[in-house]
Amino acid sequence: MVGPTSGLPGSFAMERGEMPEEERQSGRHVLPTSLESDSLKKSNWGFLFTGIIGGALVTVYAVATPFITPALRKVCLPFVPATSKQIENVVKMLQHRRGSLVDIGSGDGRIVIAAAKEGFPAVGYELNPWLVWYSRYRAWREGVHGSAKFYISDLWKVTFAQYSNVVVFGVPQMMLQLERKLELELEDGARVIACRFPFPHWTPDHTAGEGMDTVWAYDVDSFRGREKRS
Repeated sequence: MVGPTSGLPGSFAMERGEMPEEERQSGRHVLPTSLESDSLKKSNWGFLFTGIIGGALVTVYAVATPFITPALRKVCLPFVPATSKQIENVVKMLQHRRGSLVDIGSGDGRIVIAAAKEGFPAVGYELNPWLVWYSRYRAWREGVHGSAKFYISDLWKVTFAQYSNVVVFGVPQMMLQLERKLELELEDGARVIACRFPFPHWTPDHTAGEGMDTVWAYDVDSFRGREKRS
């Protein structure tokens, strides 16, 4: 005689809570299909969540780096948008002037676009690529993209000899170095317009505005003439 369970079918053995012979021999337990499906869904959600977080970090890095990098330089030229009064005062200093114009650290392009509307071929140099692309879009939207150009560049690596009018929204720690650079590069007849902060050694020929809206105009012929007389 055989034992009481030795000849029972596998299904009857499972009803009594016993594992099928093939599972006992393999030594592993087969998960139900529903549990496998839940585990797969959790795994997919984990990959998706990781991808979203990773993409967000990459985006933040890409956007923030151009803003942070200038601040890590020896001389920082932060982006502070020009006010409408400052733009008005700059345009006033350009009256009866001719030739090309350059805005050093052009930000979102307001000065360059305003100058282009006054008939100047105008160029802006800006280190932040996001601001340069936005400036190009604004120039296109304002209908002056043919005469308003913007370039991604460090101002210390640009030569300004070809410009008759120079506009700069500077900070005190850069003005002395920039003063020396412009003295060497600009041609006679050029004019430099400083906004927010004046140059340390030059005497302005014209001023307009008050407080932070003040602009100072310096004619190259004047400060070079003073240097010769001294």
